[in-house]
Amino acid sequence: MRRLVPLLVLLTAACTTAPPTPVETVTTAPLPALLPPRHEARADLVRVHKAARVLEVWSGETRLLSLGSVQLGRTPVGPKRFEGDGRTPEGRYRIDWRNPNSAYHLSLHVSYPDEAQSAYARAMGRSAGGLIMIHGQPNGLGWRMAGDWTDGCIAVSDAEMETLWALVPDGATVEILP
Repeated sequence: MRRLVPLLVLLTAACTTAPPTPVETVTTAPLPALLPPRHEARADLVRVHKAARVLEVWSGETRLLSLGSVQLGRTPVGPKRFEGDGRTPEGRYRIDWRNPNSAYHLSLHVSYPDEAQSAYARAMGRSAGGLIMIHGQPNGLGWRMAGDWTDGCIAVSDAEMETLWALVPDGATVEILP
């Protein structure tokens, strides 16, 4: 018991003493996209022009953002028909959920396929697929991949994805044009 008393005194003193001043302070802030949006306007429409490789974000009649050089599916021309065809869908959809733990930085899920697209794929004995996202670059890459490389998703830089994450709420319309 006598040995415990000095230990308790030492532990009590350690808990009440100010911690030493670090030589170098490292500040780690949370990912900006995971904070509440810093923008007054919230998007109600994301419009993608596939041929021009442009993604626009709209709030009513106001264009909030225009991103060039978005990356598409590895076979970008034409609408998506089946899972694995490498095409980015065309049509009107919604952002219906988001993934903060995506393998591609952050991601917003596009509600593809609609009922007609699912029916067409079923009639052909195939699956329409369904994991179409607007996302950043692959985690750990550290640089932007070149060209069209996704399986049908729409890829942007990680910094652009953080901005989209903050601006685009669940329920926003996504319009993907040829």
